[in-house]
Amino acid sequence: MSPELFGRGLLLGFTIAAAVGPISLLVMRRTVAEGRVVGYASGLGVATADGIYGGVAAFGLTAVTELLVGGGRLLGLVGGAFLLWLAWKTATSLPATEATPTERRGGLPGAYLSTLGLTLTNPMTIISFGALFAGLGVRGDDLAQSALITLGVFLGSAAWWVVLTTVVGAVRHRITPRWIRVINVVSGLVIGGFALLSISIAIRG
Repeated sequence: MSPELFGRGLLLGFTIAAAVGPISLLVMRRTVAEGRVVGYASGLGVATADGIYGGVAAFGLTAVTELLVGGGRLLGLVGGAFLLWLAWKTATSLPATEATPTERRGGLPGAYLSTLGLTLTNPMTIISFGALFAGLGVRGDDLAQSALITLGVFLGSAAWWVVLTTVVGAVRHRITPRWIRVINVVSGLVIGGFALLSISIAIRG
């Protein structure tokens, strides 16, 4: 077991998760509107997807990587369509006076699975992991080392979402319903922009 490899996995997971994108906006909006627990569940879904893709890169599963990259057009279209739906739901959602995790349709599993699916359908995730792993020379020489790297990626990503959700959750009660409404509309528009970009890239292929 190599602490250095585990540390690299942590750093990679944290770095990739910290990149600002539609998922970050979605998790922050959910935290503001529905509370930390929903934010934690959403972040855990992203961390799980990061761990899966990190595992693919760490174990050197070339066939799986080629399949995922080769299916980038379909993944981009599916992910873009899902993002468009999320953008509409986000922009049109009304602030609640007493938002609790149980008010979300599908509950915490729904919050977790939605971000898991959205991250898995983003072909840029696997490309980013593949490029970073190759550039930093991070790859396990055996199953134990590969598993250690994968665990590091998952925990690094999860750590970022815990930090982000905790910080946003600490100030959510100071945000008025009017500002929540503004946040919903702006987040919806930005997420919609990412959705159209994803679909455009997939179509151009």
